[in-house]
Amino acid sequence: MPEQIVVPPPEYWGEACRHLTRKDRVMKRLIPQFGDACLRSRGDAFTTLARSIVGQQISVKAAQTVWDRFATLPRRMSPGNVLKLKVDDMQAAGLSARKIEYLVDLALHFDCGAIRPEAWEAMSDDEIIAELVGIRGIGRWTAEMFLIFHLMRPNVLPLDDVGLINGISRNYFSGDPVSRSDAREVAAAWAPYCSVATWYIWRSLDPLPVEY
Repeated sequence: MPEQIVVPPPEYWGEACRHLTRKDRVMKRLIPQFGDACLRSRGDAFTTLARSIVGQQISVKAAQTVWDRFATLPRRMSPGNVLKLKVDDMQAAGLSARKIEYLVDLALHFDCGAIRPEAWEAMSDDEIIAELVGIRGIGRWTAEMFLIFHLMRPNVLPLDDVGLINGISRNYFSGDPVSRSDAREVAAAWAPYCSVATWYIWRSLDPLPVEY
């Protein structure tokens, strides 16, 4: 199976880091700690969403194991090939009946043209989220991760993300509980680069960069 292409970092990254360093005392401290590391995407929309479904509600390690088994089933990971797979083989790879339903629904949406990756460039973040949450098994959080990691949109603030809320609590509120409105207030200084600030908040909790 060919290795996925990792696309280059976003063009806005340097400007975003300068903006955040000027506007936010925590970012001024965090950003230099991670050198040249930055957000990276693997560049395939269907595979990115399929991986997010496989990884739901299980550990990162377990998700990787199941994904590795599942990814060997089709000759190439594509909507059409996934639709040809046998349910028994997918279950043997470690997928639950519900995740199999979600993966088939995802493949159907791509295969029949209900999902239009070529139109995303002209669409707003909210329009893309609305399109993606129409697929079974994809909620707002998954759609926001997709905006950040696949489309590399610069100003996504995933308020449903536990890591972001925990990181804001630790870095800005000495570990005290944080509400969504507290998080929004902190993030007001991050705009229009909330995705970049979120990435650095995640790094403050786990130095290994996340990739989807």
